[in-house]
Amino acid sequence: MTRLQDKIALITGAGTGIGRAAAELFAAEGAAVLVAEINSDSGAATAAAIEAAGGRAHFVATDVSEPAEVERAVAECVSAFGGLDILYNNAGGATADDGKVTEIPLAEFWRTMGVDLFGTFLGCRFAIPQLIERGGGAIINTTSIRAMKATQGADAYTAAKGGVLTLTKALAQELGEQGIRVNAVAPGVVATERVKAILGDVAANPLARATPLGFGTPEEVARTALFLASDEARWITGAIIPVDGGAAAV
Repeated sequence: MTRLQDKIALITGAGTGIGRAAAELFAAEGAAVLVAEINSDSGAATAAAIEAAGGRAHFVATDVSEPAEVERAVAECVSAFGGLDILYNNAGGATADDGKVTEIPLAEFWRTMGVDLFGTFLGCRFAIPQLIERGGGAIINTTSIRAMKATQGADAYTAAKGGVLTLTKALAQELGEQGIRVNAVAPGVVATERVKAILGDVAANPLARATPLGFGTPEEVARTALFLASDEARWITGAIIPVDGGAAAV
């Protein structure tokens, strides 16, 4: 399969969950993949799995909330593979400390903003010049079902992902003339290891119970990101695509 043949992709949070599923899928479709991940063990494991399957990958330990580390990841991608065509800002997520606005520890609010919103901002900040250098490309951001409908219990995460949603639309307007498409996926409840650790029984979560198709898997979100990264989506920008089993529709 060659939907991304000769493309170069940088995926944040690619050590586990949706990020790892996307990294392996993009590589299988022909892309060279820069694995940007804060956890060195899981990040290296993703890169090793891609290479063992015959793909091209390079791992860089990256805290997406730190400007110098994101800048280094982009620079190492260019050094290792010769450029950058696709940025997938996947890193993020809430923790068990998130909750009601009146109860969230302020440190948790700023942690969430730093990873989910500022991390996306930084990825775009440092990747966009490289995408322009290549004559255009694709940015895929990660927002959430929580940014698209009223939900309870994760107000810091909701606020951060709302920022990602509107940033995506703003960048789509700014960058279209330079051949850069900017879209976002909005996952619902996805049974990643991190989500299982927070929720326990994923199927029993109120959001999952209210979802017509139930909870999803990392691979289902990764396939939508692949479509947005590919030339099949060359006339799509500024779109927020729910990958949520129908949760946003109810």
